[in-house]
Amino acid sequence: MTISTINIEALKATPVSREPFPYVIVPNFVRPEIMPQIEADYPPVDQPGSFPLPSVKCGASFKMLMEEIQGPEMTAAIAEKFGIDLSDKPTMVTVRGRTDASDGRIHTDSTSKIITVLIYFNGKWEQPGGRLRLLRSPDNLNDMVAEVPPEQGTLLAFKNQPNAWHGHEKHEGPRRAVQLNWVRDMNVVRKEQIRHRISAFFKGLNKRRAM
Repeated sequence: MTISTINIEALKATPVSREPFPYVIVPNFVRPEIMPQIEADYPPVDQPGSFPLPSVKCGASFKMLMEEIQGPEMTAAIAEKFGIDLSDKPTMVTVRGRTDASDGRIHTDSTSKIITVLIYFNGKWEQPGGRLRLLRSPDNLNDMVAEVPPEQGTLLAFKNQPNAWHGHEKHEGPRRAVQLNWVRDMNVVRKEQIRHRISAFFKGLNKRRAM
């Protein structure tokens, strides 16, 4: 019997909230019993920025999780949840280990991204900042419909559209998160991987200069 790292039934059972844009929040989406192994196998990302999955090293349990969230069952569940055909859409995964003062500004994702999924790996989150807020507008971080603490195993998925505003209060320090996107084509994957590598490089360079 294959061990599953994710609770796909919990995702299927959680209703989608529709306002102001479609989203779903699933606590303990990553199974708690396997979380210690995944934590141990999490990529050692000690700089701010998003790193493409192929550019980081990880252990077996984390690799298993990455395979499952990009697998056909997950794709089918997300497609049904949001009413979108994702059968021919590629996936892209980036990994974060920490945030800095420049992170968290209100934004929407690139139009090349169809669905965004965030999965968090931070134990119980007690910090005031770093809690992702889903917003009604692009200029008020307090005008929120939901706030998602980046706690252990929590999943947030939302449909990317022009009003899918989100951001968080400043947090400088460790904040582990995996971002999974279904995107329009493979050209998007290649361009985004290059962009994330460049962004992460300069964030790391600025950090070293400040030390």
